[in-house]
Amino acid sequence: MLKLGIIVPLTEEVEASIKKVKDLDLPTCQIASWESELLTRENAERLRKASREYNIEITGIWVGWPGPRVWNLIEGPLTLGLVPPEYRYVRLEALKKGSDFARFLNVDNVITHIGFIPENPNDPNYPGLIVALREIVRYCRLNKQYFCFETGQETPVTLLRAIEDIGMENIGVNLDPANLLMYGKANPVDALDIIGRFVRGVHAKDGEYPTGGRNLGIEKPLGEGRVNYPLFISKLKDYGYNGALTIEREISGEQQIKDIVKAKEFLTPLL
Repeated sequence: MLKLGIIVPLTEEVEASIKKVKDLDLPTCQIASWESELLTRENAERLRKASREYNIEITGIWVGWPGPRVWNLIEGPLTLGLVPPEYRYVRLEALKKGSDFARFLNVDNVITHIGFIPENPNDPNYPGLIVALREIVRYCRLNKQYFCFETGQETPVTLLRAIEDIGMENIGVNLDPANLLMYGKANPVDALDIIGRFVRGVHAKDGEYPTGGRNLGIEKPLGEGRVNYPLFISKLKDYGYNGALTIEREISGEQQIKDIVKAKEFLTPLL
């Protein structure tokens, strides 16, 4: 049976993130951090203590990276992830720090967006990206972890090619079905036929295809977008997935909590 969870940010109030999961009566979470300075052994110990106290399983560490980031279809390829060469080194260091933080927590999934992996494998930027990816995947292997690509900014075939070209076994996918739609890259149900065997985490989010060529599609409350969750979850199970469905709603405040509660109600019968 699948488990539900939410993604929560790592802040200086470390324990508050875990308490939020408990207050929503959910058994799992992913921890997301854009602040490398918070990825310390001390904060990991605080998280370990809080997760034991509230009986919450941390299924993955989502690691952000420094530098500019523009979440659209024009500036995105120039700013996101490890794809832009000018930001690659500093971002690799941030990902390594996130891997060490996950090791302190005994968490074996390290997750991030890689950026707009070139669709054309003959793109001159592609070989250097693969070299950088081998470096972080190797680092995660030393920490006994899987490095997980979050889907969205590339087609499933492009992601599969990158996984094949890296050529290492500790690679996974954190499949965000809404991202595949919102970036206009794939139907998430069909995507499972290409990358389903690599899935180690899932973001339960919903959204729509783009309606223009510059901006992403709109994120929606779960159940109100285009993701066919009954079919998607059924197919996940066919591929042997038995992990967490991590609810993600990229707004804040009271409405976010209401939408998470509705998502929990929507997903529970499908588990």
